[in-house]
Amino acid sequence: MRALIADPSATAAVRLADVAEPVVGPGHVVVEVHHVSLNYGDLNDARSGRVPPGAVLGSDLAGTVVRAAADGSGPAVGVRVVALTSAAFAQHAAVEVSALAEVPESVDLAEAAALPVAGVAALQALRAAGAVQGMRVLVTGASGGVGRFAVQLASNAGASVIASVGSLARGQELALAGADEVVVGLKGVHPPIDLVLDNVGGPQMVAAWELLAPGGTLHSIGWTSGEPAVFPAYSTVGPPKSLTSFLIGGEPGADLATLVQLVAEGLLNIKIGWRGPWEQVAQAAEALVGRRVSGKAVLDVRSAADQP
Repeated sequence: MRALIADPSATAAVRLADVAEPVVGPGHVVVEVHHVSLNYGDLNDARSGRVPPGAVLGSDLAGTVVRAAADGSGPAVGVRVVALTSAAFAQHAAVEVSALAEVPESVDLAEAAALPVAGVAALQALRAAGAVQGMRVLVTGASGGVGRFAVQLASNAGASVIASVGSLARGQELALAGADEVVVGLKGVHPPIDLVLDNVGGPQMVAAWELLAPGGTLHSIGWTSGEPAVFPAYSTVGPPKSLTSFLIGGEPGADLATLVQLVAEGLLNIKIGWRGPWEQVAQAAEALVGRRVSGKAVLDVRSAADQP
């Protein structure tokens, strides 16, 4: 089968290649992949060696089940699903039943493919913060994949949401997505902030830390700036507040089902800022790294002509 593999010598360290079909365990289904979503983490995995050269990349996929689980669990053949799994960027993927959710006909599969990493990260980060109703929540990198979902989920939960973006152009539509304020960087943001969901890192994370109220928390979800965060002397001395690292945990299937249901009910909007065939992965990577993608970048594994 064809797949996108890690190759440090290729543009964006990713290229299409022929690979073996996936190994399937008894609690796995085989999914014929229709769409995948490209994340910063996928590109970092390819460049850093976390995914070794020649191995299949990716975490986000949506498609249809073509082989049911041998142990009788999970969806039947023909069911539309979305999944968060390793080696997602392939024509066929073996997926643990606990890592997927069914997708109703009312939800577009290309949009569903944008949910796993970004949507689950936003949902779990907010859950870790506890009840946010009435809180002032600052979301940095709010025009990106995780950021846009975080803005909507926090707003739905009753928070007053401040969306921080790199430029006003990148902040378009965030007010409609639930942001009470849209700011460039942290200009005009005043303390106290109860919760920061930080996707940028670097100096902006340091500045966001200074805005936290006593007892407030900063969740470090992503680090798209690629810059170090240098805290001034004594900036961590004072009224108690927390900086916590974040990583998606647990079995993602239940969270994916929650997100799909929110989309189906019109309570969660998915913005695809770049879409094209997976042969154009280098162009998608360039747009993503160059911050020219508002929302998510989706690659079509199957062309429209291939689909029923």
